[in-house]
Amino acid sequence: MAAKDEPIIIKKYANRRLYNTGTSTYVTLEDLADMVKKGEEFTVQDAKTGDDITHPVLTQIIFELENKDGQNMLPIPFLRQLIAFYGDQMQMIVPSFLEQSMIAFAKEQERFREQMKGAIGKSPLDMMKIATPIKALEEQTRRNMEMFQNAMRLFTPFPPAGSNGPGTAPTEPARKDAPEKPDDLQELKEQIAAMQRKLDTMS
Repeated sequence: MAAKDEPIIIKKYANRRLYNTGTSTYVTLEDLADMVKKGEEFTVQDAKTGDDITHPVLTQIIFELENKDGQNMLPIPFLRQLIAFYGDQMQMIVPSFLEQSMIAFAKEQERFREQMKGAIGKSPLDMMKIATPIKALEEQTRRNMEMFQNAMRLFTPFPPAGSNGPGTAPTEPARKDAPEKPDDLQELKEQIAAMQRKLDTMS
């Protein structure tokens, strides 16, 4: 039994069954999805080794949901971009960017819901005002993506190392002219800090 304010432990066995130690019952991925929606914190552990396998299990939940008719939320262009980031130099900042973006989006969503509750019985003119947060969120998202793309360019302003372009051989001057990495990293940190400040002001 998990202590108060501590995540519930879900144990996964070799037969792929999931056991909720908080309720002493076996659960399914759908049950875990419901727990997430209710805001219940949990971690998934390998029953044999004790390793934390929460990440792959949550990823599996998303995979199951995406394969249900009418529930697709991840557009193909986004999936392609996400896959392209794996192994890329930008991979280290993508998780933080996505996390902060989703936190900001959740705050805007909550504010929108509160406005919807208060709009019941109001005039059409008042109802039109509800669209304002959505437009503001769309504009903020666009600006955040621009900032993110600017940060990406810090790592890809020139052709890959050892290449001067298609069909050309690498030359020593090209390598000497490349910017120093410490300067790039410092500029990247400033870009990330700017993105963080921008996301913090969304709410």
